[in-house]
This record gives sequence, C-alpha cells and structure tokens, in this order.
Amino acid sequence: MSTLQVALAIAGGVVLAGLVAHSAWSSRKNTPRQAEPTESQAVREPEFDAPVAEVEGLPAIGTGRDDDFDMPPLVPQQSKASVQDALIDVLTLIELESPASGDAALAAMPSTRRVGTKLFTIEGLHAETGEWEGIRVGQRYSAFQAGLQLANRLGPLNEIEFSEYVVKTQNFADAVDGTPEFPEMLQEVARGRELDQFATEHDAQLSFTLRARDLPWSPGFVQQNAARLGFVPGVIPGRMVVAAPEVGLPPILGLSYDPQAALADDPTQAAIRKVVLTLDVPQVDRSQEPFPRMCQVAGELARAMDGTITDDDGKSLSDTALQSISRDLQQLYDTLDARDLSAGSLQARRLFS
Repeated sequence: MSTLQVALAIAGGVVLAGLVAHSAWSSRKNTPRQAEPTESQAVREPEFDAPVAEVEGLPAIGTGRDDDFDMPPLVPQQSKASVQDALIDVLTLIELESPASGDAALAAMPSTRRVGTKLFTIEGLHAETGEWEGIRVGQRYSAFQAGLQLANRLGPLNEIEFSEYVVKTQNFADAVDGTPEFPEMLQEVARGRELDQFATEHDAQLSFTLRARDLPWSPGFVQQNAARLGFVPGVIPGRMVVAAPEVGLPPILGLSYDPQAALADDPTQAAIRKVVLTLDVPQVDRSQEPFPRMCQVAGELARAMDGTITDDDGKSLSDTALQSISRDLQQLYDTLDARDLSAGSLQARRLFS
C-alpha cells in the first residue's frame, strides 16, 4: 500500500470517527432527560410548614433546597351548605302556604343548574333549623329561594338570561304551590354589569414558564421532579396540581406541559422543552401563601431540571420583578377582602370562574 493510500485511509478513519462522534453528540443532545429509577413508586404528599428562604420578604427563586413537603389532611365539606349570596346572586323568595317536602322539591327541580352561562340554584329554608340549605331528601322546608349568579368570567347577567331565570323559577314555584317575588330586571342586570366590571379589574392569573437550558425533558422526568414538590396528576393529560388542603377546593398551583408528550406511545422519547406553572389568584386563600410557594417551586424545579424561569414573553424574572408582583398581590388581596370577595372564599371562587 502506498504512502498516499495509507494517508487517505487514516484521513477517512478520522472523518468517520468524527461523524460517529457528532452523531452520538447529536443523539445525546436530543435525547430527553429520564426519570431516575426508584425503589418505590409511592409519592409523598407535600408539606408547606417548612421555613422558606426569603429575599426581602419574598421566597426566592432558586433556593437550592430539598425540603420534603406534606400537605395538611384533607377535610370533607358538607354538601348541604348554602351557596347563595346576595352579593353575587339574584335572589327570589318563594313563599309557601304550608311546608313542602324535600322529595317534592327535588322532583320539581329543573334539569340543569345553568341559565345561559350562569349558575342557577334553588335552596330551602329548613322548617326546623330555620337555615337556608341545599335541598335534601327527607327534609321539610317552609320556603324556597331561587338564585342566579350575576356575573362570572364569561360576562355579566343579561336580559335574556334573566328572562329564562324567571321562567325556570316560576315553573318550580308552580310545582311546589309557591309564590315567587321577583326583583326588578333592569336593576339586577345593572348590578351584574357593575360586579363584572369590578371582577374584570381585579382578576389575576399568574404564570411562570420553565424552559430547558440544554437537554429536553421526558414526561417521566417532569413528573418525578414535580411530584417531589407535592404535585399530583391532574385530570387532563399533561397537567399536575398541588391539591388544596380541603376536598373540593381548587388546586393551589398548577403545572402543565405538552399533552401530546404525555400521551406519546413511547414517553421516554417525547421531548418537552418547557413547562408552565400557574396560579389562579382569586381561587386560592391568601393564607396558603400561594405566590411564595409558586416562587419556591419554580426555583426548585429550575435547579433540579436545569431550566430557566421566564414570563410569558420569555423574559427572565428578577427578584425586583417578583417583589413588585408580591406587593401588587397584597393590594389585590386587600381590595377583595374589602369587597367581601376574599380570595379563596366561596363567593370569589364562583365569581372568578
């Protein structure tokens, strides 16, 4: 073999080795990070009693801590509790000549609990306790009351919805031999518009975006790291939540990623490059400190998953920006409190829904 052939062979080998190395590097670059193998699949519930690092009163992003969290025990709520409130509902008293049974009232209830886009409810005045409650089998009621929500995130009550409300309420009243006392339509529609205006000006739904710095993430990798911070799978594919301490309440925080990746035939090969943390401010009681938790969770996930935290526009979130958001949230909480629509209350959860 001539010297030239030897040189060409060596050069070819070098090129081939380079191609193999580049292919391996590209493969590694595009292979999603995988969940770590564990001895047990059990996931601990989150606990938020542990102290958090603070930056001028606000839990900092990226604290580098590995606290284990346990949520408080779940407490069931009684289903008979009244939900109607004159602050956010049109209310119509239905007077009775004599007490009616809950069985008869339930049989007369309309087929849906909606009028247009608004919640429609009928409650009974318990003949013995004298308290308003959701109608129950085997109970007797001395009066009934129909309610229609004045506003929600889909808009205020309108004239068409009010008219449908009158029809449904009258049909129920006729079935139980009751006499309804309807309020004036234009006044209630005006109340709905005013409440809708207030809600629009004081609504807040926050989100942080966590983006992969280098390697993408597999769904299992995201789920494992989120579970360590108290997230559990949600109903929708690609969504996880930090559950509220009481059954039936909205989640404290949400985490979402590409649902197609969550449903992939081979999840280990599904590549995720960003996840979104969300907080629906009016839905969560301020005593749960949801925004400080959101900041800490974002920092922990960024550290564990090698990601960066940005806003919706891809801009990094500085401590100054977070402190400004925190101050604005405190003012919002105070305003909602003053209007008797405290964040996390039943009224606020219904209005901001």
